[in-house]
Amino acid sequence: MHRIMEKIEECLGCKLANNELETQVVYENASVTCLLDHDPFNEGHVLILPKRHYRYIDEFDAETAQAVMTAAQLLSRAVKSAFNPDGISICQNGGSFDDLTHFHMHVVPRQEAQDFSTFYTDDAWDNEAIKARLPETRERLAKLVEEMAAH
Repeated sequence: MHRIMEKIEECLGCKLANNELETQVVYENASVTCLLDHDPFNEGHVLILPKRHYRYIDEFDAETAQAVMTAAQLLSRAVKSAFNPDGISICQNGGSFDDLTHFHMHVVPRQEAQDFSTFYTDDAWDNEAIKARLPETRERLAKLVEEMAAH
């Protein structure tokens, strides 16, 4: 048990999900934290992280699975309202493809002309202007999410 706790204490995703590091949180409840990706593919790119440590989706209990999917629906509606994308991709990269060593789901607004394959490469994205607007984007999305969650 002690070894498992060490891994959790060292887990970057646990630190992000439990507000131990500075992030741009747009939505949070008892089960999940949703925050803007620090290196966004597009404006409004959000990560959904369970607060409890899970590495893989098949480890979820029913409550966590429901919380993640409910957050994905809520965030998708907010991103559509805020940024009017041509579409939204929702994805999760597990195992050795998971930089956080913690389950996280991406909600990514997309434009038709973009090649989404670059999402999976190490190529740099031209996103410096989007990064500079992260606080404003957080404010905009958080307000929308709060209004939508209340209804």
